[in-house]
Amino acid sequence: MRKIITTTFVTLDGVMQAPGGPEEDKTGGFAYGGWQTAFPEDKMLSSILSGFFGIPFELLLGRVTYDIFAGYWPHAKTDLEVATPFNSTKKYVVSKELFEPSWNNSVCIAGDVVAQIKKLKEQDGPDLWVWGSGNLIQTLLKYHLIDRMHLWIHPITIGEGKRLFAEGTQAEGLKLVDSKISATGIIFATYEPAGALKTGSVTDPRVTE
Repeated sequence: MRKIITTTFVTLDGVMQAPGGPEEDKTGGFAYGGWQTAFPEDKMLSSILSGFFGIPFELLLGRVTYDIFAGYWPHAKTDLEVATPFNSTKKYVVSKELFEPSWNNSVCIAGDVVAQIKKLKEQDGPDLWVWGSGNLIQTLLKYHLIDRMHLWIHPITIGEGKRLFAEGTQAEGLKLVDSKISATGIIFATYEPAGALKTGSVTDPRVTE
């Protein structure tokens, strides 16, 4: 069985909406698109990303992220370290309605998407990587389908916008399996599920007999 691995750029207060640019996602009148660009390139973080693209993977994307990627990466003249594997690998795009994907080697998933994603996990093949795809992540969280989460936590707060842990979030323990801090204050943290929380397992130290 292969794993579903998410990679998310997020603010300190949990916002993941439109990190790359002002036109990326204006849902809800979001006015802070491109917040990630305030941070200069960091050698340590670049090294982590290079490691990501040095191993086999397939992409599992929500429709909005897919459309952004499909409009950019097939025509990219720079960042070929990313463009080449993105363009060549198989891509599964989760959509509310069936459509014919234009990006090379792409397949649309619609209908009972949870059942279809579970079947994908059961197949032999490279791990399924999720980039962005905020709505899809909520579904994956709700049904406990994420095996590993890479978070790039940026030291800013926005106070509004789509959040990583939103309506799909379930009560669950997480285990930290890797962490690094960049020179610009970005925390790279990798978590894996550690099982359901047990009610009453934590005692409030303020309560005394």
